[in-house]
Amino acid sequence: MKAVYYDAAASWSVTEVPTPEPAPGEVLIKVDQVGVCGTDLHIHEGDFGAVFPLIPGHELVGTVDRLGEGVTRFRVGEQVTVNPNVYCGECSYCLSGRLGLCENSKGFGSNFQGFFAEYAVADHRLVFSTEGLPKDVAVFSEPTSCAMHGLESLQMRPGGSALVLGAGPTGLLLAQLIATGGASSVTVAAPSAFKLDTAKQLGIDQVVQISRDDAEGNLQKLREASPHGDGYDAVIEATGSTAVAAICVPLTRRGGTVLVYGVTRDEEVVEFHPYDVFRREITIKGSFAEMTSFAAAIDALRGGRVRTDGIVTHRYSLDEYGQALDDLRNDKTVHKAVIVP
Repeated sequence: MKAVYYDAAASWSVTEVPTPEPAPGEVLIKVDQVGVCGTDLHIHEGDFGAVFPLIPGHELVGTVDRLGEGVTRFRVGEQVTVNPNVYCGECSYCLSGRLGLCENSKGFGSNFQGFFAEYAVADHRLVFSTEGLPKDVAVFSEPTSCAMHGLESLQMRPGGSALVLGAGPTGLLLAQLIATGGASSVTVAAPSAFKLDTAKQLGIDQVVQISRDDAEGNLQKLREASPHGDGYDAVIEATGSTAVAAICVPLTRRGGTVLVYGVTRDEEVVEFHPYDVFRREITIKGSFAEMTSFAAAIDALRGGRVRTDGIVTHRYSLDEYGQALDDLRNDKTVHKAVIVP
């Protein structure tokens, strides 16, 4: 089969590799399309725990091609997706039920072979049916599950106000979940006008266009746009930019929460005033990969609690993988890109 294959960070080719065989308990999936996200750019550079050699890609929708021995939950031809996050089940966190904090967690497309290929194989316990969902909706199962975990981590009180900094695909998915999860108002802020237009079309209460390099101006504009003029009960950093993260605490109301949701590099640092956090009792939380939110995410997509209309803007073949990465990094018209093998 054809696949994107890395032998080292930033060193890849589209090449022929053996088609995987489903072992007992596994499902062989014919890949229909795979989302490309910012994490794939980090993995390209060798960040985010990437282990090589590697086939990347972790946002899959495909159809069951063959069932391994003992698999009865699916039928050949059924449309499915895969939860790419795997916990060990043996560390102290797993044994205490905190699976998302697993010390030895692995991921398809980062630690072992992923989905930028014509076929993929996965344990049936990680496979979920998306039968009946349009492919352009089903391909958002993984990012929606991450957003669902973000909602779970946020634990926002009903009736509060929320600000999502970033209008990328996962930012918009999380903004919608916060809105349907009991928030009184949700604001999305970003530099890109067309992404903010998409946010409005998806039903976000308020959008604010901000600058990429004017922290003080952004701080003033966003505070003035808040419901009470003093910030938001929840501020979500969904860009991975440290410059954006630096304004999160000042934009948070007393007793509010900052959620770090975007991916940065290990060495990057954000500064804040600890006295301000102490005096105003601000909570700072993180939201990493989900482990148990996949079923809820698919249900939210099926029920229309999360919509994806207009988010997919670009499609590429496997042979155009390099162009997809370059466009995702440099082309401001790209919102969500997908690879179609």
